[in-house]
Amino acid sequence: MTIVHSKYRGRPLSIAGCCLGIGLLAGLFADRWAGYPAIEANPSETARESLIKEVSSRNDMVFALSDRMAKIAKLTNPSVVHIQSERQTRRGLVEETGSGAIVWSDRRPGTYVITNRHVVDGTELDRIQVQFYDGRVVNPTWIRSDRFTDLAVMFLDIKGQQPVRWGDSNRCEIGNIVLAVGSPFGLSQTITYGIVSAKGRRALELGPNSDVLNQDFLQTDAAINPGNSGGPLINLQGEVIGINTAIASNSGGNEGVGFSIPSNLARKVMEELLEYGRVQRAYLGVKLDSNFNTATASRLKLDRPQGARVVEVYPNTPAERAQFKVDDVVVRFNQESVQDENHLINLVSLAPLNTGLETILIRDGRRVTVQVTLSDREELQQRAVAPEDPSKGYPVEELGMTVHQMDPETAQSLGYPSGSSGLLVVKVDPASQLAGKLQRYDLIEEAARTPLNSVNDLKQVLEERNRATIVLKIKRKSAAGVMETHMIVLK
Repeated sequence: MTIVHSKYRGRPLSIAGCCLGIGLLAGLFADRWAGYPAIEANPSETARESLIKEVSSRNDMVFALSDRMAKIAKLTNPSVVHIQSERQTRRGLVEETGSGAIVWSDRRPGTYVITNRHVVDGTELDRIQVQFYDGRVVNPTWIRSDRFTDLAVMFLDIKGQQPVRWGDSNRCEIGNIVLAVGSPFGLSQTITYGIVSAKGRRALELGPNSDVLNQDFLQTDAAINPGNSGGPLINLQGEVIGINTAIASNSGGNEGVGFSIPSNLARKVMEELLEYGRVQRAYLGVKLDSNFNTATASRLKLDRPQGARVVEVYPNTPAERAQFKVDDVVVRFNQESVQDENHLINLVSLAPLNTGLETILIRDGRRVTVQVTLSDREELQQRAVAPEDPSKGYPVEELGMTVHQMDPETAQSLGYPSGSSGLLVVKVDPASQLAGKLQRYDLIEEAARTPLNSVNDLKQVLEERNRATIVLKIKRKSAAGVMETHMIVLK
């Protein structure tokens, strides 16, 4: 059976492979082994007995580390599940394998599994099988997901399961030994080990259809392969410090570069999905320089291009109220040093709302401190368009959604280019076939290659389709402010 997986592929990065782990252990214990006598090629019987006694002993640091890893595996395996999903696509039936970790919530009691969104995205609940350590297989009752982090949380109507223990990903350091647990190639309860080889990996190319905005990955050389997606990355205290998500590979298999979502981010996303049904993301209201280079930094009286340079301040936003200016360089936000524009986007989107946050800017070569109170991005968008006004929405019952014809005022308020035309999605019914595919304030530009200048254009396309498949061309503004084009298939 051919298994088609949706494992992301990032840019190949050059680091040492598993040999680094072996070399690390050898270095740690080199001083202990330095005094050992040389081993003869053909030892005498007495020497052989001495060697057997020596290797049979467990009284050294190598065995202590080995025993600890075995205990961690025994502790963790019952908390990791194998996930098998099937979904129908235009190319036929696609089978997806992945992993997940059993978690409990402080805010909402129940048994949940956290995994990657791409493992279960677009799949009917009865086509998702979650297999436990003891062999039981159940279907999830419901799923909540966040496309900007590629995380999903599934509720399971089952009791008595052992959850993982969360660790603090901020405390892990480059060089720490870690274990990856999951089901690579469908081989459940597989454990590999390595080290944390880098932190704060951002701006990774995770595939043409990726919407992952909040990138702050841990990088590891622990072997991660297709099927490991959604499984935990464990430290030597047996705690989850990451959710394995992506690999950098030319072959599609492990090449010593894997990426995990830090546990602190994963836990925050999980709790907000359970409490609010979505992740509350803050909005600053600036456009940032994606090519902040040495020449620009020198012009702004900086010795290097570190931080995030502001190239535009949008009106009626937290940034404007905090008196941000063009050419300000944000170097510190909410007590964290800002490395680049992607780092600031990540920090802002997950920062607390309605709370004054200290922000340090470099302006004309001087440090300036301002207080920024961030707003909820969705609430800002809701204020931009008044969907409760009946004149602003037209129900399309066949598709289970409400749309509004785009006009210049609405386009400007939502940040769409001037002259944008089409039908703005105001509401999508949860029972609609488009639920989870269309988002509020998506702009439907075409249906079956027909430009939609009015609601009647869409109605005519629907009347004439005669059960044929229709492709909707969608324009969507990402959380990073980038205009994206998506194609959605109507069956």
